[in-house]
Amino acid sequence: MTDPVTLWRRGADDAVLLDGFHALKHAVRFGAEVPVAVTTDRRAALALADELAPDVRDTLDALLTEVPERTYASLVARPHPTAVAALAVRPPREANLRALAQAPRSAPVVVLDQPRNLGNAGAVIRLAAGFGATGVVTTGTLDPWHPTVVRGGAGLHFATAVERLAVDELPSGPLFALDPEGEDIRGTKLPDDAVLAFGSERSGLSAEVRARADHLLALPMRPQVSSYNLATSVAMTLYHWSATGGAPSMPERP
Repeated sequence: MTDPVTLWRRGADDAVLLDGFHALKHAVRFGAEVPVAVTTDRRAALALADELAPDVRDTLDALLTEVPERTYASLVARPHPTAVAALAVRPPREANLRALAQAPRSAPVVVLDQPRNLGNAGAVIRLAAGFGATGVVTTGTLDPWHPTVVRGGAGLHFATAVERLAVDELPSGPLFALDPEGEDIRGTKLPDDAVLAFGSERSGLSAEVRARADHLLALPMRPQVSSYNLATSVAMTLYHWSATGGAPSMPERP
């Protein structure tokens, strides 16, 4: 049997880093292939599983290998407080593109137009997974599978389709772009096949996305407040979609 350190170093360049217990828990829960997982304290990690994720406890028991703290620290750049880390196989791009292109869709696609902040992108993916969105697409240079994004998303990249696309490759469907100059979102019912576009934290929507938008919508905001955080804007918009007829009831997690 190949030891976990050798497996890790052999696959680290191409794999997705799952940083912490919760990232590993979510990735396993949503079907990720995890070739190696390590912890400095198996008993503590499995106790967390007993408390927070009994549905995947047996899987984690089979996956986790205990390693010395020095070894763990040599494998990850930013050791997580739970002292758990793993590598997962990234879903095939073709499978994600099929999911994004499916028609009719039962939930919107979120588009982050030229985002800049890795942590915000991760938070959006976590939100999208929670609301059952079809996927999250980024335009521009930010890699939505960057380790910092995955860390911010708590491993929930595996619960929705996450890809980077050019504007002319965006999924079909009516494109609703969030913009301060748009109409109040409270007067609009967002369809399930909507494409919801959000501009960057600094410069807003790109000219390309604005030109393609079918509708400009604005979130309610008190005068003299300049903006919302990107993840907050996405949360408000997805909640509006869910509260006005979208978002089928979610089954209870085991």
